[in-house]
Amino acid sequence: MLIEKFVHSCLRLTVGTDALLFDPGKFGFIDGRVDPKTLAGANVVVITHAHPDHLDPAALKTILAGGRQVVGNAEVRDKLAGEGITVEVLEEGVRRFGAFELRAIPVPHEPILAKETPQVTAFLINGRLLNCGDSFDDALLAHAGVEALALPVMAPYLTELKVMAFAKAMRPKFALPLHDGHARDFFVEQRYDTYEPFFRDAGIEFVGLAKPGDAFELAE
Repeated sequence: MLIEKFVHSCLRLTVGTDALLFDPGKFGFIDGRVDPKTLAGANVVVITHAHPDHLDPAALKTILAGGRQVVGNAEVRDKLAGEGITVEVLEEGVRRFGAFELRAIPVPHEPILAKETPQVTAFLINGRLLNCGDSFDDALLAHAGVEALALPVMAPYLTELKVMAFAKAMRPKFALPLHDGHARDFFVEQRYDTYEPFFRDAGIEFVGLAKPGDAFELAE
């Protein structure tokens, strides 16, 4: 499985000729770092929740050229209905899309300064990669020991200590940092340099994906 990151929480997974795209949000497109046209062609686009840093409807319309499929929860469906985009609702359980088996896990968004928080769905892909969305909920501990964990490393709702504690509890072989597209490149790289030795000491390989299109191969 080839895993590519395109700023913040946007990941493209490729298995054979099939591709799955996660969370194409505004932070990748707002300053031109990523052209949404380069992300077109994925068989399925999966949205963990409806916050704009994970979902940019304008960019999504470009990405969906050719009639690609969108998967998300009911809030994502409702958000995109007004844009004329159909969403296949998957909030819990297992469903297959081409080369990808998705296990949907309903989890709460981490607490933020807001009157309401969005509905979040985490996803386990092919039993190997867990994308926890914006949640460190205990429900995800059922998948501790997963091979690869895609997790936020910078956000208003967390500290580095919280990230490290969650990673240790999850015990992945590889950690893929997400949710850092709001920071300048030099700061992202500095944070990665801070995290890496602590993850290494915990027996976890921290895979720094700092630049758009940086990739990691999850070998068979």
